[in-house]
Amino acid sequence: MTIPLFRDDAYLRTTPAVVREVRPDGGIVLDRTVFYAQGGGQPGDVGVLRRANGNAIAVTNTVYAPDRNGIVHLTEAGSGLPQTGDEVTAELDWERRYARMRVHTALHLLSVVLPYPVTGGSIGNGEGRLDFDIQEAGLDKAELTEKLATFVERDAPVTFSWITDEELDANPGLVKTMSVKPPRGSGRVRLVAIEGIDLQPCGGTHVARTGEIGPVAVTDIEKKGKQNRRVRIRLG
Repeated sequence: MTIPLFRDDAYLRTTPAVVREVRPDGGIVLDRTVFYAQGGGQPGDVGVLRRANGNAIAVTNTVYAPDRNGIVHLTEAGSGLPQTGDEVTAELDWERRYARMRVHTALHLLSVVLPYPVTGGSIGNGEGRLDFDIQEAGLDKAELTEKLATFVERDAPVTFSWITDEELDANPGLVKTMSVKPPRGSGRVRLVAIEGIDLQPCGGTHVARTGEIGPVAVTDIEKKGKQNRRVRIRLG
């Protein structure tokens, strides 16, 4: 089982770790990692695993193992792979990760600005989108951007807590997403709270305060079906 350090501290950029498994496809499983594993619309992190001799192994994506008991760091073909038991240092591409943290938190704000069921979403490098189950159109980009800015300017703290699977089942209104279900399997579910604004289950990485998001704009609103609207945002 890989310890997901990013769950408790999304600002950790590096950590020493021990190689637990080197898979036939070149994927490397560590005992702990700061690399977010792909899921919930958020891509997996990239960066390097630095060996004791200073050589760096490029990580091109990070995913969960099929049994969910480990986090696999995918590497480039031909990389000089370590051995099981070797010590390495996991180093994030922090600029990319931080942009995704800002976007992810901004999307939580967007789900408050547009309080409709979320049918899909994705997070990119400095941009993202949510799909909403909205029967009528009439959405205005400038108006939505202004409402987002109001939440960002509050500089509200973003905090985390945990509830049991049973507590989540007893409070189904916490779940906004129709297509992406909260991460389960450990008997507890992580809640992300934006003080005075939002509370929902989420396993992704977020900034500590909404002010860190910075300028964000709604850039496009697309009709993706009779009752589906895709709303895109971009930082800066």
